[in-house]
Amino acid sequence: MGDADGIDVSVPPSGTGCVECEAGGGWWLHLRRCAQCGHIGCCDNSPSQHATGHARSTGHPVIRSFEPGEDWFWDYRSSTYFDGPELAPPAHHPLDQPAPGPVSRVPGDWQGQLH
Repeated sequence: MGDADGIDVSVPPSGTGCVECEAGGGWWLHLRRCAQCGHIGCCDNSPSQHATGHARSTGHPVIRSFEPGEDWFWDYRSSTYFDGPELAPPAHHPLDQPAPGPVSRVPGDWQGQLH
């Protein structure tokens, strides 16, 4: 797969946390990485669902998990998981970064706020 397929293996992740949650003081359950531009967004179980929002607003069709031990891809066009190529490192958020996170902003009732 190449750029035309929604994957650019040369682009590193945008950071270690959800771009929009970091900017707005929010929190996330799990992180997803845009396989085309490297944008890190929060998963659909997170309160703000920024990874899917990014895909909708940009048309970037493929994400990859940004969680340690997970290497699956998701294609929004076909609603399917698939195995894909290695992307530019790092492959996941730092091992000492908890989920949900960031720990300083996760509310005590976080489980009740999940989708």
